[in-house]
Amino acid sequence: MPTTRIVVPSGHMGTTPFEQDSFRRGVAEKPDYVIADSGSADIGPHPLGADRPPSAEIWQRHDLEQMLLAARELGVPMIVGSASDTGTDKSVDRYLRLLRGVADQHRLKPFRVAAIYAEQPVETVRGWLAAGRAIDGLDGRPPADAATLDRTSRIVAVMGPEPIMAALDGGADVVICGRSSDPAIFAAALLRDQHSKADSFFAGKALECASFCAEPFMQKETVLGRIGPDGVYVTAMHPKQRCTPTSVAAHTMYERRNPFREYVPGGYVDMSECRYEQVDEKTTRVTNYRFVEDAVYRVKLEGAGKVAERRIFIAGVRDPYTIRNFDQVLSLARAKVERLFGPIGSDYRLHYHVYGRDAIMGPMEPEPDTCPKEMGIVTDVICKDPQRCEDICHVAAKALFGARLPEVKGTAGTAAIFTDEVITLEAAYEWTLNHVIAVDSPHELFRTEFMTMGGEA
Repeated sequence: MPTTRIVVPSGHMGTTPFEQDSFRRGVAEKPDYVIADSGSADIGPHPLGADRPPSAEIWQRHDLEQMLLAARELGVPMIVGSASDTGTDKSVDRYLRLLRGVADQHRLKPFRVAAIYAEQPVETVRGWLAAGRAIDGLDGRPPADAATLDRTSRIVAVMGPEPIMAALDGGADVVICGRSSDPAIFAAALLRDQHSKADSFFAGKALECASFCAEPFMQKETVLGRIGPDGVYVTAMHPKQRCTPTSVAAHTMYERRNPFREYVPGGYVDMSECRYEQVDEKTTRVTNYRFVEDAVYRVKLEGAGKVAERRIFIAGVRDPYTIRNFDQVLSLARAKVERLFGPIGSDYRLHYHVYGRDAIMGPMEPEPDTCPKEMGIVTDVICKDPQRCEDICHVAAKALFGARLPEVKGTAGTAAIFTDEVITLEAAYEWTLNHVIAVDSPHELFRTEFMTMGGEA
């Protein structure tokens, strides 16, 4: 079995620029691949539904530029997953445009690029349902139906390693993927180098977020993965970071219902018997994982749709009496809104986020501070009609001022405002699809286009 080295400069390209010093240290190790993921569902449904990247293009270009120059310098493949955050067709094309600009600016010699598109038209998916194909829900969701698609603006399929491997076999020096499984972009390179599925997918899980698997915590620093016949080695490239058994294990277990299973297209990695071993000051080796293959190959579908317009108003409260009785203030404010606009939940939604008490955890907060020194309140209204949304938000916020508690003697109101205006946010979107569909081939939902950049391209 060969030994493969992968340098990973970022766990989410473009959100902020990755650090170049540790990246160059990784490049100096002469890796066989330069790989980074650029997307996540963590950013919520709005970017996918609206097809707008949350990351600044200047930082996306920065990360692409540094990776491309290093890959061409080394003469090794470069792979990017989930282009421009969401992996839509428009996102892939954005990365192709940025890559072409970098190649032209630096007058790079010609190189071959593969673009793998993952977006699925809503009407195509509707046709699958009409033909009787089941689209099963994950995490307790019911199967998708026509009503689900009626609420959906945009859909992407989450690719496994097979389309990426095919692109590499087709001579691609650079692969820009639409929406892809995070571990799959690493597994593609490793499977192509004849590593086992267990090694390949576990390495992908360990490396996907770059320096998040190291300690102390630092963002956007590079790690180096070395995958060989005796396990997966993960090394921190920043001089003050270390990959330890604790840091690597913590990363492999997070963001999942079962901390010992990493589900990927085609099966899952069983990490219940993993062994984590410190082999030098900056490196941890992992062994004893295994891959469990699914009987049927299924591909995940992610979909998002617009719900309504959204407005907020920001205020603060410092009066101890008001803070102690703030649930009554909220009750009075909600009652006034309902008198003027009808029941909450009819054609609008109203939320009061009380920061300093329970805004993060809400009813799950185990120890709510019933009398903090001060609180911030964000009045949050969602409604399809923009003007009605603004009117409701204004009344709902100002009702906090006018809520007359029994012992309040003054007339100045009980809240202080951040600014005397309703703030317009981006429209509210929801996740509509978190589902899987069985496919005859891992390539079925994806299409690949090849092109040449640099030189006389």
